[in-house]
Amino acid sequence: MTRGLIKAGYPWNVPQSSRSDFIVRGVKSLFIVSLAVTSSCSIVPKKQPAVARGRATLEQAYERYSPRISAGGKFYANDLRELISKNDWVGIKAATSDPPQNRDRSDLTKVDGGVSERAAKAGGFSDARVLVACDLYAGSFSDNSMSLKTKSMKEKVEKLRAIVTEMNLISRQALGEEQNGGLLFGIGAKVTPSPAELQKNIRQLYVEGGNIWNEYIFAANDGLPIQLAKLSYL
Repeated sequence: MTRGLIKAGYPWNVPQSSRSDFIVRGVKSLFIVSLAVTSSCSIVPKKQPAVARGRATLEQAYERYSPRISAGGKFYANDLRELISKNDWVGIKAATSDPPQNRDRSDLTKVDGGVSERAAKAGGFSDARVLVACDLYAGSFSDNSMSLKTKSMKEKVEKLRAIVTEMNLISRQALGEEQNGGLLFGIGAKVTPSPAELQKNIRQLYVEGGNIWNEYIFAANDGLPIQLAKLSYL
């Protein structure tokens, strides 16, 4: 807009005339340019919060992480629900456990050092398989500084992490693998919840986690470009 007004040499390439005419014309020219700049600024819409770093970046993040997020949602709604309804503590523990981090000697002979095999051992709704993808996808909606959308999504992920950790703990308690500590001779030791209490607690966590998951999906789908399919709720 103002670029069309300000040409090479403008406004100094004025015709030869008296000193007073030159000053008057110069002042008028600068005044016109000033008005043009002011007008152009007034009609430019205010900068809106960035939805993503760019369409290409968002689409790449969507293609990379949405399959893992969608698979995690389906696992939560079906497989994990069934495991909890059956009180399958072994299955719940496996579903919420991350893969082993330590390598053994056999990993040294593998091309990727055994990374892919260890990753395959991640539970269907574990941090490593699902929540890391949710976290990274949330980051794609920010640029140099964290956007409100990213902040909201990441807050949901942290709540889900706490729930998954608690679910894993409950399953280990039910299997007798988690002992509550205390002072010498058991003084001050916490009482392990009864089987009925464990069942009640994990069902409450499941409902709470499902609600938070749907809140994450709502935040992720809000303002999503039309060419990208929205993620499904539970």
